[in-house]
Amino acid sequence: MREQIVLLRQAMKNAGVDAYIVPTDDYHGSEYVGGYFKCRRWASGFTGSAGTLVVTENDAALWTDGRYFLQAADELAGSGIELMKSREKGVPTITEWLEEKLVSGQTLGFDGRTMTLRQGKSLAETAEKKGCAVCWDRDLVGEVWKDRPALSDEKVWALDETLTGRSRADKLKFLREKIKENGADEHLLSSLDDIAWLLNLRGADVHCCPVFLSFFRLDENSAILYAEKSKFSDGILQSLAADGIEVRPYLAVFDDVKTVPEDKTVLLDPRHVSYALAEGIAAHKTEADNPTEAEKAKKTVAERENAKLAHVKDGVALVRFTRWLKQNVGKTPLTEISAAKKLEDFRAEEENYLGPSFEPIFGCGPHGAIVHYSATPETDAPLKPEGLLLFDTGAQFLEGTTDVTRTVALGPVTQEMRRHFTLVLMGHLDLLAAVFRKGCSGTSLDVLARGPLWDEGLDYNHGTGHGVGSLLNVHEGPQRIHYGAYSVPVPFEEGMITSDEPGLYLTGRYGIRHESLLLCEKRFENDYGEFFGFTALTMCPFDLDVIDPSLMTEKQKKTLNAYHRTVRETLSPRLSEEDRDWLLAATREI
Repeated sequence: MREQIVLLRQAMKNAGVDAYIVPTDDYHGSEYVGGYFKCRRWASGFTGSAGTLVVTENDAALWTDGRYFLQAADELAGSGIELMKSREKGVPTITEWLEEKLVSGQTLGFDGRTMTLRQGKSLAETAEKKGCAVCWDRDLVGEVWKDRPALSDEKVWALDETLTGRSRADKLKFLREKIKENGADEHLLSSLDDIAWLLNLRGADVHCCPVFLSFFRLDENSAILYAEKSKFSDGILQSLAADGIEVRPYLAVFDDVKTVPEDKTVLLDPRHVSYALAEGIAAHKTEADNPTEAEKAKKTVAERENAKLAHVKDGVALVRFTRWLKQNVGKTPLTEISAAKKLEDFRAEEENYLGPSFEPIFGCGPHGAIVHYSATPETDAPLKPEGLLLFDTGAQFLEGTTDVTRTVALGPVTQEMRRHFTLVLMGHLDLLAAVFRKGCSGTSLDVLARGPLWDEGLDYNHGTGHGVGSLLNVHEGPQRIHYGAYSVPVPFEEGMITSDEPGLYLTGRYGIRHESLLLCEKRFENDYGEFFGFTALTMCPFDLDVIDPSLMTEKQKKTLNAYHRTVRETLSPRLSEEDRDWLLAATREI
């Protein structure tokens, strides 16, 4: 049993708590969190970005999704913590598990600041159903985590309107109108990327995500930003004041919301506002998705043009890297980590490169089958001139955010690899080439990417596509491409940027994923209505050495050739003669 679990159980006993839940979240419902908030990682040893730990006196279990099944199994081995594979057949949900374990008269505990309102309400209902009390105001992990990092205090900086295409004042006006439409008097905003977008500010409090720790309250006459003043320059503070925004200490929000008059109505998003914050509000609460979420997903013209520029820069680095990789594997000692560092070096040579948009995923051979594998010094595998390498990486440029996956041959590949590689690519191309009526969501389009795999009885255990921010989070809502119970039926809108990333993973053998970012654009309008389509933003060739053209339709070949022609024509003027020659061969017609 992990020492951290032993310490947590002692804290639970002292607090009279019989079952304690440790989510991944910070105080904002974020996907990725800063060091101070990595309580689940500290307690469990599991390093993935998604998961929930539940501990009782005699049991400990961790729930995570399909991206992390293999990784979690490795990292939890010998810890005394049982892996729960979320949504798999026969695996109970957290509430089902708690209903089985809890006994009437016991107490269920969690830190209400790190549990969203939606999650907290569900847990409170479970506790009530079992005749149990709820303790939500104790951070028991924090009480025993002696070397816990401090809250981040990185500086905040302003994003110029030439990059955003929209002023802060205009966004505030939009949000005030939405508050009225929802029949509310005030809006409480907790999600960090929404606040950064709204205020045209960026920060560095979460690794790879240019956001800053903050809360925001807005009503008809006032606006309050809860963030430490030490993070802001005098110029930014003056600019905020000019837009009527007062800055108060970060954690003061927990007391301030208690002063909202009971006859007022507060609009909040239960997916992001914490259970603790909501419990502190005596006023009436109206629950709805943050109006900023859908608005920021529809990129302005300036954001779209800047995104194209960011992807051209990224494409230059990716082409230079892929050529270097192909020419050096087997000749120069390379590993997963050293290869990732080389790609980072190429990106860093591009103007306005700010850093990665997420931790790089470089997996060769069996590591490629671990969907979100992240190499460590202990697992860092040498790259040999054989088989496949999957690399999923992204960048933050001043002009925008990138996210790209390519799978390449390091040497000879089997016919089975070639077939699987092509099937995945066929689905990727079918989605890229889609033309669809306005009103379609990712639920409708997901089958295009999975179809060639489903025809063979194959599939992948993750979504096909997620939204991407503009110099913001690499995963952004509200749109998503997935089917069935996983679907989010949000219609596509012009300006949305979404990933296209089907894959196939054979445990212990290899993995394949092809990912590009797509911009949703209007194609035409006729008597049937408006029709949309996708334009690829990502500029990086697919490895023709692994493709079996005999499996592809003529339309798929035409789509691939057209894409490669665009990549070649766009990037060639920015490349050296050697890189241009390599790209010419890498984008030859099939």
